Amino acid sequence: MKSTVNVRHFEQRDLPALNNIYNHYINNTAITFDIEPKTLEDRANWVKQFGRTGRYQCFVATEGSRFLGWACSGLFRSKAAYQTSVEVSVYLHPEASGQGVGTCLYDALFDALENKDVHRALAGITQPNEASVALHRRFGFRDVGLYSDVGRKFGKYWDVLWMEKHL
Repeated sequence: MKSTVNVRHFEQRDLPALNNIYNHYINNTAITFDIEPKTLEDRANWVKQFGRTGRYQCFVATEGSRFLGWACSGLFRSKAAYQTSVEVSVYLHPEASGQGVGTCLYDALFDALENKDVHRALAGITQPNEASVALHRRFGFRDVGLYSDVGRKFGKYWDVLWMEKHL
């Protein structure tokens, strides 16, 4: 699929599809610890952090008119000393998983972060999630710690693996 995937910066027209994918993960998985679905207004406020340059960027993948997913780098923590660290995420339409779309998105994101005064990329991955861990390892992330039973969703406690990549 990689050859037919178009990866570009997020545009406002992508907001409904981005939100639908995220809400799928809220409603059906523990991949995100959000519990209530996000409104378009919620997500419109969230995407204001992204630009076409700088540390915080968001890329989307499409194939023709099909929206396949998105990846972003965002604020890790609000304290000033953390500014050169970003938290990265990738979310795919369930039908796009395992087809190289996450790789395409991360290729674009990490290319865009080169020379942007970003020292570390961090990822928190709810466990188990072998596909996400494998994707991050392919991009040079290493395990730095496991928070056990840190999030409760669907009546169960979940672990989160933290990974980091030097940029």
